[in-house]
Amino acid sequence: MPQRALTPSSSSPAVAKGLLILWAVPGQGGRSPLAPTVPQTQVAVLNATAQELFSLYLKCQGEPFSSESDKLCNPAGIFFPAFRVNRTSERKEVMVAMYKLFAFLNASLGNITRDQEELNPMAKELLERLHNTTKTTRGLISNLTCLLCKNYNIFQVDVRYGDSSKGKSAFKKKQQGCQVLRKYVQVIGQAARVLLPHLSPS
Repeated sequence: MPQRALTPSSSSPAVAKGLLILWAVPGQGGRSPLAPTVPQTQVAVLNATAQELFSLYLKCQGEPFSSESDKLCNPAGIFFPAFRVNRTSERKEVMVAMYKLFAFLNASLGNITRDQEELNPMAKELLERLHNTTKTTRGLISNLTCLLCKNYNIFQVDVRYGDSSKGKSAFKKKQQGCQVLRKYVQVIGQAARVLLPHLSPS
């Protein structure tokens, strides 16, 4: 009986580097039976809602984040997976890069959501958007797992995560969240442009 693919949990503590094992039965080659429109739609949804999520996050953190976001949310000092593929990259390379990106994002959203539930428990709209983004990201990871296993017989992907916010001050938790979300806004647009052609039916 096939085993379920193991995907990272958004509630898992972020670690410096982790080896993600994807357990699955080797595929028979060819394209995945997944409808290409499923991951296409998931990427498009994440791209369309990223800026709104970031703006709402800033609003809910209050000052000085609302007025000094350029300074406080500069993501230059944080780790975020490099996304060096482009439209001419091989599809396999693109799918692996995409998996690393969204596995990282899934774990980061878990950290941010946990912190906001502690710091802003009454920010219902923000928490709902965070949960919805996490749900979409998890679905995308599941679909990518299927594509990697069935199309390329890839059963493990080396994934690096960011720092956990546990034990940090309230200000640092808010800052780490806004840095990650700002970088996410920048990268998801690039990812959508690069990835969507590779997810189209061939």
